[in-house]
This record gives sequence, C-alpha cells and structure tokens, in this order.
Amino acid sequence: MSGQFHRTVAPGIEMRQFQPADAETVFAVVDRNRMHLRQWLPWVDSSHSPEDIRQFIGRVVAQFEADLGPNTGIWVDGVFAGNVGCHPIDWANRSCSVGYWIDAAQQGKGVITVCCAAMLEYLFEESRLHRVEIRCGTGNTRSCAIPERLGFTREGLLHGAEWVNDRWVDLLVWGITEEQWRAAARSKPYLPSTRMKPSLRPPA
Repeated sequence: MSGQFHRTVAPGIEMRQFQPADAETVFAVVDRNRMHLRQWLPWVDSSHSPEDIRQFIGRVVAQFEADLGPNTGIWVDGVFAGNVGCHPIDWANRSCSVGYWIDAAQQGKGVITVCCAAMLEYLFEESRLHRVEIRCGTGNTRSCAIPERLGFTREGLLHGAEWVNDRWVDLLVWGITEEQWRAAARSKPYLPSTRMKPSLRPPA
C-alpha cells in the first residue's frame, strides 16, 4: 500500500501511522506509564528499550504496506499520547480486531473514543471490512467502555484467554458489523459521519 495513514480526528488530535523515527518518543511514554499499562497489555514487560519499540514499528509498517491495516500513534496538541491500531486484517473474512492504549494523563478526555471512531470509519468505509472486534480484560472498565460507547455488541467471555503480568486474564469480546456501524454512526453524534456503501470488495 502506498502513502501514509494520517487523520486529524478532532481539534488538536491527530492519528498517523507509526514510523521508525517515533521509537524514542513512544518508548518514553510507555516507560513512564509502565505500571499503568502492564496490568492489561502483555507486551509492556518485554519492551525494555527504544530498540524494542523500533522492532515493533518495523513490523507494523510492514503490515500497513502489505494492506493489512494501520497502527497509529495518537498525538494531542503535538505530543505523543497513545496508540490505536489493527491486528492484521483477515481479508478472506473481511475482518480484524482493534487495540488501543493511552497515556494515563490523557484518560477520561474522550481521546480514545474519537480515535477508535476514526479507525472504524477507515476500516468500514475505505477498507470495506465487514466486521471489527475488540477484546478487553474484564476488569479493565475504561477499555470496555469504548466498544460499548461506539455501538459494539458484547458477544461473549473468553475465560483465561490471555497471560498478562503473571496472571490469566478473562477477555470480553465485542463485535460490530458494517451494517451496525452505519446505524451507530447515524444515531451517535460524536461518531464520524459515514458515506459508506455496501462493500463490493472481494476477498483477497
């Protein structure tokens, strides 16, 4: 895929595809938020240096270039604040899952909600996906509030599904289809307006 993913999603809030030059900045925010993030994110304890982040960025740049979905940094008033990104798109089923995290200092300001909404608009409108999923630890109430706010359906519970910080975490599974997203975008004023048409993109 040519070009770069870059969105201005609200005044002062931008999303852009990670680049290798971001590694030092991203690591500094991860390291500052280590205790906050490691409760729910299994990769935090293995991120010991900017080089670890640089390797992650290399993988997600390759993913984007292979048309398997973007992984973006969130920038608030020009300062790096977190991440919203896709796990590799399953083109055979036109689906993917989305993950996110944010600097503790930016929690509760609606930043992740508007950035996830912008990502969903891209995935459903431009990439023509049929379904997107989000999985959240059952005790991570802030994270679980995002898919609920965005019109996802709570579809099930996976017991002991992820090993995080020396314990097994139960995951709630949330899903939304392109039809449900269109309905949510019409009914929720904080979501991006949608110009989506039914998907005609064949499976890859």
